[in-house]
Parts: sequence; structure tokens; C-alpha cells
Amino acid sequence: MLKQFLNLKLSQKLSPQQIQLMKLIQLPTQAFEQRLKEEMIDNPALESGNDEEIYEKDEFDTEDDYDDNETIDADEINIDEYLSDDETPDYKLQANNYSDDDEERSSPIVAQVSFHQDLINQLNTFILPENEREIAEFLVGSIDDDGYLRRTIQDVVDDLAFTQGIYTDEKTVEKILHIVQNLDPIGVGARDLQECLLLQLKHKTPTEYIDLAIDLIENQFEAFTKKHYEKLLQKYEISQEHLKKAIEEIERLNPKPGGSFGSNSRVIEQIVPDFTIRIVDGELELSLNGRNAPSLHVSKDYQDMMQTYKVSSEKSNSQKDAVQFIKQKLDSAKWFIDAIRQRQETLYVTMNAIMHFQEEYFLDGEETSLKPMILKDIADLVGLDISTVSRVANSKYVDTPYGTKLIKEYFSESMKNDQGEDVSTLEIKKILQNVVESEDKSKPYPDDQLAEILKEKGYPIARRTIAKYRDLLDIPVARMRKKI
Repeated sequence: MLKQFLNLKLSQKLSPQQIQLMKLIQLPTQAFEQRLKEEMIDNPALESGNDEEIYEKDEFDTEDDYDDNETIDADEINIDEYLSDDETPDYKLQANNYSDDDEERSSPIVAQVSFHQDLINQLNTFILPENEREIAEFLVGSIDDDGYLRRTIQDVVDDLAFTQGIYTDEKTVEKILHIVQNLDPIGVGARDLQECLLLQLKHKTPTEYIDLAIDLIENQFEAFTKKHYEKLLQKYEISQEHLKKAIEEIERLNPKPGGSFGSNSRVIEQIVPDFTIRIVDGELELSLNGRNAPSLHVSKDYQDMMQTYKVSSEKSNSQKDAVQFIKQKLDSAKWFIDAIRQRQETLYVTMNAIMHFQEEYFLDGEETSLKPMILKDIADLVGLDISTVSRVANSKYVDTPYGTKLIKEYFSESMKNDQGEDVSTLEIKKILQNVVESEDKSKPYPDDQLAEILKEKGYPIARRTIAKYRDLLDIPVARMRKKI
């Protein structure tokens, strides 16, 4: 029996140029600058312009079919299309639509001693036998960036034997580890948080509160971490004030001794805002970072090569090959300049739509003024695909009078309040955070009580939703927020 099947498929393929354009749109300012540098290195036909090099606009055919498999016949090339002088393309949306960040800025990088090198330098001040020094340096090399030795002594002994050819025992390694633990910052070389805190406490000037803190960490660490304060008060038969002072001593300690060193020595990458929003005479004004508007033009030398080929009476095969290469580079340069223009237009219209959608917030800075906004809302306003809006929002920053924020932070789902009005989940999270901050820390609100409080404020939310928002805001459970 014969069976007939009708299978219809609808598919859409993006050209390599379209894919590259999407990648350009996704890039933030700093990554875009790096991509621009790479393109100019790869394509010698593309040059950056300046005020002294202004050429007439190129006359490239904007309807070129960029088929990677196209065979180029040098005889059919219209030389005149590539011979007109080129100027900085008019791809700026408005004359005043860019910020003052056009000039090249650089920040010097100061050479600093690494965390591990600093430990080695300190170790050199100790007089140790050669074999013990090698073990000490191995231990230092095994310390992670937080300052912890997250390995057992037995593992260290085995690694010393297999990788360094040093045969020793656990007792010797333990002894040398105590030497390493005397290095600065205090707490370095600890094998867990408990040992890290103890090392720091034992280096403090002894007081009754320090002594109690040491005892708490040594013998009641689990009860302390779980904040079973009533149990501790009964155990030690002390007043709440006495226990509070001891806990304050512990809270002053550094749980990541290596992290504090790293924050000072590590070169921190500065966030470069892609947009700037200012309030001028009560109106919002949007500008695109000027570093997204490079001055580019097609190389004059390449145009001269094309002219030479045009006037040449004899066209050899080598000349034809050269012209083919030149045409490919000129087409690529033209496309890249046009892609930059499209990128800038896409960035600006998308951010402009977001700014006007959240106009109330950008005028007063109150997070409760943020409206529910999803990608589709903006996509419908600007006539772009949702994926394109997502590429703009996920990687770009905007400088506002209220700080620099990632654009995607302004997007949120909606929920109904007790009036039946749509409110942003960001608004609800802000109110939840305010309630937690104002609570009595000796009796913090559990999730069900938080749900009741928000319901009274006009936001009927389930307890499980409260728990979800609390986790998103990095707010611990009530028991872990408790203080005495």
C-alpha cells in the first residue's frame, strides 16, 4: 500500500553579513572598539578618518548582493563605482546625539606584586632549611585567591612526592603550615572558615569578649553559624550584651583574607556606559557614547589602485587578480561602515523607546515608578525583532542621574495589585527590601508574615513568591537575619 506524505517546511536563513551585524549590535562600547581595531587590521582598505582627511562620499551600490560563493570577473567590474572619493559617512543620527567621550582615553596600569608573590616575599624573611623552604613554597602555591588551603595534609604530602620529588610526612607539613599561617594577612593558609576565624582571633589582644569569641568558634561553631543564641546564652550563662560583644568581635573578622589583597592588586575593568540620559529643563535627553561613532573611510591608496587598473591599456592576469582582491576588500569595507551605521541606529532607537517608556522613573529616580516592561513592548514600539532588543538590553549600560545601570534591569514582569492595576515586579521587590530593612532584627519577619505585610500595602503575593523574590534580592531567611 502506497502512502503519500506532504511535508512543508518554512525556514529562514540569515546571511553572513546579517549574522555579523547581530554580533556588532550585541557588543558593548569597549568590545566594539576592540572589534573595530581587529577589522582595520584585517582589512587594509578600511581606514580611520580625522578632521584633516575629509573625502567626498563614496558611491558604492547599496544593493550589492554579498554572496560568498559569487565568482568575480575582473573584466565586469565597474571601476567607477570605487573611484569616487570617500568621506566620513553620514551615519550619525543627530549632530548633537553623541556624548563627549570621542577622545581616546587611556588609564595607566600599575605593576603590582601578586598575592602569592607577596606571601613568598614574606616567607623569605624566615630562616628555614632548604627542604622545609621548598615545602613552604609549595604550600603557598596551593593557597587559593581567597587565602584558603583547600586540600588535606595527606594530599599535599602525596603531591610533594609525586610532583616535586620531596618525601616527607604529615607532621612535618603540618608544622610548616603553621609557619605559613603566620604570614600576612592573618588567616591565610586556613583549611576552612572555622580555622580562618580562629587564626585571626588568636592574633588579637586578649579580652573577655575575645576569649568568649574563641570559645564560640572552637566549641560552638555550628550553634553560632545557625544563630541559636538562646542555646548559647544558656550554655555560657552570660548576658545578651556579653554575647553581643563577642559576636561583634567575630563579625569584624575577614572571612576571605586573600580577597582583600586581591581587590587592591587586581586591575578593575571600568564600566563604560553606552548611553547617557540627562534631564535638561525638565526634559529627558538621550545621547549615544561618541566612541560608538568612529570616523571611517575607504583607503585612498586602494582607490588609486583601481584608477591605475582602469587607465591601464594592458590588463594582465596578475592585475586582474589584484583587482579581484581589491574589490573584495572594498566591498567588505563598505559593508562594515554601513553595518556600523545600522548598529548605531538600532542602539539609539531602542534606548530612546526604553527611555520614553520609563519616562516617569528617569525623571524622578524612584524605583517604584518603574512600569512593567518586557522585550515585546519595546520591540513593538521600534518595529524590531525581540531578539534584537534583547541583544541591546543584555550587554549595554546607561548612565543616568541616579547611577549607571545595565539596561536589562529596567525590564520586569507585571503583577496585579489589590486595585487590579499592573505593577512592576521591580516595584514589589523594592517594597519587600524596604520592609526587611526596617524590621526588628531581634525578631525578623518570616516569609508568611512578609506576605501579610505586603498584602496590607496593596500587593497580594503568595508566600512562595516572597521566598523567590527574597532569594533574588540575596536576603537570607528570617533565622539568619536575626541579631541580638
